[in-house]
Amino acid sequence: MPLDTIGFDADDTLWHNEQYFRLTEERFTDLLAEYTRPDHLKKHLLEAERRDLSRCGFGIKDFTLSMIETALDVTDWRVSASVIAEILEAGRTMLSQPAEPLPHARETIEALSGRYRLILITKGDLFDQERKIAQSGLAEMFDAVEIVSDKTVETYRTLFARHGSDADHAMMVGNSLKSDVVPAIQAGAWGVHVPHDLTWALEHHDADIETDRFREIADLIQLESEIAGIDRDS
Repeated sequence: MPLDTIGFDADDTLWHNEQYFRLTEERFTDLLAEYTRPDHLKKHLLEAERRDLSRCGFGIKDFTLSMIETALDVTDWRVSASVIAEILEAGRTMLSQPAEPLPHARETIEALSGRYRLILITKGDLFDQERKIAQSGLAEMFDAVEIVSDKTVETYRTLFARHGSDADHAMMVGNSLKSDVVPAIQAGAWGVHVPHDLTWALEHHDADIETDRFREIADLIQLESEIAGIDRDS
C-alpha cells in the first residue's frame, strides 16, 4: 500500500531536547552533592520521574517537580530553600532554551512537503511544545500539528485516520522506539527509527522488532530514499 501520510516526532528527531535535560541533571547533581552520591541521586530521580508520569505527563515542568521531590526525599526534607530555588531556576532556564533543528531536518521535510501529508506529532507540555514548534521555523511545512499527552496505538490510529487515509498508508518517524515506532507499527503504520545520541532512560525499548514495516536509518537525510523504496514496492 503506498504511503500518503508521514508523521514526525519533534524532540530529538527534528531539534535538540534531551541535551538540556542532561545538563540540568548534572547541575542538580552538583546542588545535592553534599547529601548523596551522584548514582544514588540519579536513581531516585528516575524513580520520581516514573511515578510522576501517570499524574503529570511529560515535559520540563514535570521534570522540575521530580527534581524537587527527589531533593526532599534524599535529604529527609533538610534541603535548603536556596537549593529548591536553584532547582526552580534550572527548570525556568530549560524553558528558555532554543529549539535548534538537527542536521538535515529542514531539507528532509522540504523534500517531502507537497508529496505527502506531513504531521508533526509530539507529546509533552502544551505551552512548551508550542514554543519550540514556533521557534524551530518548521511549522509552516506541516499540514497539521498534534500535541498529545502520550503516544499510544490508539493515538496513532486516530491521528492517521484524521489526517490521512488510515494507519496502513502512514509512516511515523522518530528517535524513540518506545513512543514513536513500536505503537505506530502496532497501529498498522510503518515505523522509522532515527537514533539520537541521547535517549531518556524511560524511552528505552529493548525487545527486537520483527516486522517488515520497521526501518532504521542513521540520519534523516536517508528518509526520502527509504520512502521511495517503500512506495516502489507497494
